[in-house]
Amino acid sequence: MKPAAFAYLAPRGVEEAVDQLATHGAEARVLAGGQSLVRLMNTRMATPSVLVDINRIAELDQLDSDGDAIRIGATVRQRGCELARLVRDHLPLLAEAGAQVAHTAIRQRGTVVGSIAFADPSAELPAALLALDGQVVVRGQRGERLIDAEDFFVGPFANSLEPDELAIALRIPRTPAGRTGSAFLEVSRRQGDLPVCGVGAIVQLDGNDAVALARIALCGVHQRPIRVHDAEAALLGGELTDEQLEQAAHLAATAADPIDDCHGSANFRRHLARVLTRRALLTALDRARREDRADA
Repeated sequence: MKPAAFAYLAPRGVEEAVDQLATHGAEARVLAGGQSLVRLMNTRMATPSVLVDINRIAELDQLDSDGDAIRIGATVRQRGCELARLVRDHLPLLAEAGAQVAHTAIRQRGTVVGSIAFADPSAELPAALLALDGQVVVRGQRGERLIDAEDFFVGPFANSLEPDELAIALRIPRTPAGRTGSAFLEVSRRQGDLPVCGVGAIVQLDGNDAVALARIALCGVHQRPIRVHDAEAALLGGELTDEQLEQAAHLAATAADPIDDCHGSANFRRHLARVLTRRALLTALDRARREDRADA
C-alpha cells in the first residue's frame, strides 16, 4: 500500500514548527526519524493530513551537557546516542538499552526522542528514560516546560503532549558517580524484535556496601512503561541479600499487568518480569562493585 495523501511542511525553526502544529492540530504528525510513523502510514494505520518534518531545525540535532544533566535533541539519532562518549560515560543504561533497539540500520535513522514520543509500551528507550529519572523538554505556544518521564507516558502509544507542543529534547540527570552500576536486560522472540519483557535497573552503594539508591523500570508488561517503586524501596538501607532480591523481583512481577498475545502469555511476561528484575539487579550490583574496585 501507499500512504494517504498529505501536505508536507519543513519548518526551519522550533517556533515555526510549533505554529504549524497549532494550526493543524490533530491532523498533523511530526516526522523525525520516521521508523515507526512511515511504516504506519504505508499500511494506512496512520493517515495524517499534514507532516511536519523537523529535520531541518539545526538546534534539535544537539547532544551535549546541560549542567548536571545530558540533553539529547529531538533529531539526534539512536545510533549516535548509543555511541556517544558523553552517554556511555554518564548514562550507561541508556547506551545499553539503545544498543538493543531493533537493528543498526534502524538506529542509524530512528531518533531517541521520537521513540520516547511514540510511547510504545514494549520499547526499550521509554523504560530507560524512566529508570534514569529523565524529563522531556517540550515547547508550545505557551512556552517551554519539562515533563517528568512518569507523567509523560499515559497509555499505549499515548503521551501527555498538547496538540501544539513539540518534544524538543530529553534532559536526563547524569548517573551518580562512584559505586553505581546499571543494566538493561530483555527477552525478545528474535534479535531486533520488540522485547516481550525488558528491565532497566540502577543500583548505588554507600561506603558500607548498603544500597543507597535503586531504580527499576519495566517495558512490555503493562499499558505503558512502569517504575516499580515498591521494589526499589525494598532494596534500600542494607546490603543486597537474596531475600531482598526475591522480594524486589516478586514486587516487579506483581506490578506487571500484561496481556496475552502472539509473543507471549500474560503469565509468561510476569515470569520474565520476575526473572529479569533479579538478573538486572545482580548485574547492576556487580558493576557497582567493579567500579569501586577500578577506582581503588
